[in-house]
Amino acid sequence: MNNDSILFIGLDTHKSFIQVAVLKEHRGAQPQHRGRIKSNKSALVKLPQQLQSTYPKASSHFVYEAGPCGYWTYRLLTSLGHAI
Repeated sequence: MNNDSILFIGLDTHKSFIQVAVLKEHRGAQPQHRGRIKSNKSALVKLPQQLQSTYPKASSHFVYEAGPCGYWTYRLLTSLGHAI
């Protein structure tokens, strides 16, 4: 990936867990399921750090599910400086 690459991170939020998928910006890219994380602050703070180590030159953009289980993720990720 070059410095201008974008990595889209999809978050499917639930009360007790968040499903995570990643999609690279290039043509023909297929989404990759990255598994589940707990639906808590510490797990969500670790996620961007883990993705940064896997994709060091990519710009991360998070996509989340707006709703009662998703809005806190928006507030937390934007407070950490991530693009939503």
